[in-house]
Amino acid sequence: MFDSKQIFSIQSEDDFQAIALEVFRYQAQENEVYKDFLHFLNVDYTKIQHTDNVPFLPIQFFKKHELISGNRPVEKTFTSSGTTGMTTSKHFVTDLALYHYSLEKCFEQFYGPLSDYTIFALLPSYLERNGSSLIDMVEYWIEKSCRTQSGFYLYNHDDLYENLLAHEKTGKKAILIGVSFALLDFVENYKMNLQHTIVMETGGMKGRKKEITREELHTILKNGFGTNEIHSEYGMTELLSQGYSRGDLTFKSPNWMRILIRETEDPFRYVEEGKTGGVNVIDLANYNSISFIATDDLGKKISANQFEILGRFDNSDVRGCNLMLVE
Repeated sequence: MFDSKQIFSIQSEDDFQAIALEVFRYQAQENEVYKDFLHFLNVDYTKIQHTDNVPFLPIQFFKKHELISGNRPVEKTFTSSGTTGMTTSKHFVTDLALYHYSLEKCFEQFYGPLSDYTIFALLPSYLERNGSSLIDMVEYWIEKSCRTQSGFYLYNHDDLYENLLAHEKTGKKAILIGVSFALLDFVENYKMNLQHTIVMETGGMKGRKKEITREELHTILKNGFGTNEIHSEYGMTELLSQGYSRGDLTFKSPNWMRILIRETEDPFRYVEEGKTGGVNVIDLANYNSISFIATDDLGKKISANQFEILGRFDNSDVRGCNLMLVE
């Protein structure tokens, strides 16, 4: 019997292929929506021998269907943000412990133990609604940091400023994670010189400010926070894993996540590394939902675990975790 935690033991491409195909075959049988999708495409899942040949489910299916693999009961439902009247995505999570294990292992792969950091979270728009996977993730970070100084900030920028300054004096590591518009609002009124704190933006102008490129955003934030680099997190309601950029504007994925870039006119063909196209994501942490997702993002693949996000398809909905658009 397949143990879902095997996905976190992946160390090589051969490991990834073997486990990804195991997950694919499981979901092809146990996810009723995906089963129907494969049937519609006339795909025999037993004949698929490589992930390049796996059909990816369009991300819009999260808006109209319950994408559940297996028969475990739903423990939590994550929902995307959206404007009034917009249909939002729903990710039904049937194993919250697996999700938390995934996000902790993902963080450790790029930054080390969560207990090494104090977590400052500036995520007002997400705190003001229910069902945010980002808030759940950061709550878990805060819990695992075991630091009394860790916590959320809504619009109390004075408190955040004073607490960041006080923590800087300790010389200990910290992360300030924030939605883009809130970080911009903060640096309009406060200038800092952070030496021990990683500043991490999660995207998300969401009509709050004029859309700007990620390069422009990072320049403003670096000047405001006095840092040499701004980190970024690539995540969304439909994914239970995250990609991270450590200041070079390219993201890296954990060992159990892969990015493929499809042709914009032919969703069943892939472009070469370095070419722009639609972003397909394999997220094996989505074991109990669907791991093979064709997103609305545009990007480039740089290597097996490294990619760029360049924007979104013009006809896709504006969403809370929307990244900077290319001018």
